[in-house]
Amino acid sequence: MQFTKYHGLGNDFIFVEDFGGNLVPNGESLAKLICHRQFGIGADGLVLVTGDASQYTMRIFNSDGSEAEMCGNAIRCMADYLLEHRLATGPVLTIGTISGPKEIRVAGDLYVVDMGEPDFSFNKGEMVELDSHGEIWTAYPVSMGNPHGVVFVEDMEELDYCTWGPRLEAHSTWPHKANIEFTQVLSSNHLSVRVWERGAGPTLACGTGACAAAVVASKLGLVDAGPVRVTLPGGDLLIEWAADNRVFMTGPATKVFTGVININNLESER
Repeated sequence: MQFTKYHGLGNDFIFVEDFGGNLVPNGESLAKLICHRQFGIGADGLVLVTGDASQYTMRIFNSDGSEAEMCGNAIRCMADYLLEHRLATGPVLTIGTISGPKEIRVAGDLYVVDMGEPDFSFNKGEMVELDSHGEIWTAYPVSMGNPHGVVFVEDMEELDYCTWGPRLEAHSTWPHKANIEFTQVLSSNHLSVRVWERGAGPTLACGTGACAAAVVASKLGLVDAGPVRVTLPGGDLLIEWAADNRVFMTGPATKVFTGVININNLESER
């Protein structure tokens, strides 16, 4: 099986062409094998490139096998993949996702993704209190095609990220778990964010998570109107919540390497 590895600010993915959708039913088991960092190639997720020239679609499976509705870093990488393989032409292209089609624009060596409108329907966008292990955390729910809970912290360095990330992700408040954005306001247009990703755990970056944090911070008046710089462990994304209520994310996509993997050998080693 041929594959290409990409990353978006360290959030890494294995891309495999599956135009006929034959691999999709086995996406869960395939992702667990390929994404394993000791026994497989190693990645946060597996992206199956499905569809055809009328519209290529991203089907993304997290490293635990669960399928995600949308991924901001992966869709920038898929845009780069389609352009490099001449499956699409720029400077504007549209990629399908489970949460609907997304438009991506090439901007030099970066990609600008129209992430759509934020959805505040869960709990009417009002804060929720997450009671976990004797502590109460305040989270602000929003969907960017997938569910998020934005949690503001005073000092990111004092956060016990690996303890509280999985606890809050799996809290009973969320019907299908949620991505958790631990967010520190650094200035009126700058946020520091660490995301515990649903189905993947600790990642160096999360595009939808950066959008969620910026939108909630703006909604609460914690940042000014206009582009917000979101610093993640893997680097920076620029997020703009425009006047038409659409959210735009600007960031890079980096090809790492290509190769061939024998899935049968992988299975026998496990």
